[in-house]
Amino acid sequence: MHVLFVCNGNVCRSVIAERLTRAIAIDHDLPDLTAESAGTRALVGFPAEPLAAEAIIGLGGDPSGFKARRLKPEMIDNADLVLTMTEQLRDNVSQHGFGVGARTFTLLEASRIAHVTGARSIAGLHRARNDLSLVGRENIADPVGLSEQAYCEVGDRIAEALVPLMLALAPYEQTKPVVDEPGGLVIEPTSKAPELASFLAAHRVH
Repeated sequence: MHVLFVCNGNVCRSVIAERLTRAIAIDHDLPDLTAESAGTRALVGFPAEPLAAEAIIGLGGDPSGFKARRLKPEMIDNADLVLTMTEQLRDNVSQHGFGVGARTFTLLEASRIAHVTGARSIAGLHRARNDLSLVGRENIADPVGLSEQAYCEVGDRIAEALVPLMLALAPYEQTKPVVDEPGGLVIEPTSKAPELASFLAAHRVH
């Protein structure tokens, strides 16, 4: 499962989530779990903000070698799961192509749905989305310009949501949900229907 994390500047929240996911993959022997991050208004080429880097280290991750990147359509296309830090970012990313919305959530939203439903697939998360929706309550605020304590709190909030979510999804093979129509039926591809999955994937609108 390849996860893309999205925030604004890509030097705080999303890099914390990216590097924590990489640490989870190592600590729990999940070699197929990979992660990257990007920002809609990224400070391209910048390292993780120093207080964010400290938060990453405190959570058991490694911030070294990181450089901020601007969000690009191909990053979204390559991701099995897109996790944003705010609902506005989720809604913006969802507009990038047909079917993207079915695999795009806020981090807190995806974690909550997985916890409540026991979902072990991205398609399962999407199926439960409307029944379990909340409005205006699942954003992780940008700590830029705030105190060290604020960065620690943001890091802890990300970790509390991210660790159980990754451990719920990553041990299972994940495929991109195939959407029949916007807001409509979500088909969870299986090995028994490769022709359908291949056909729909080949005709995705980018």
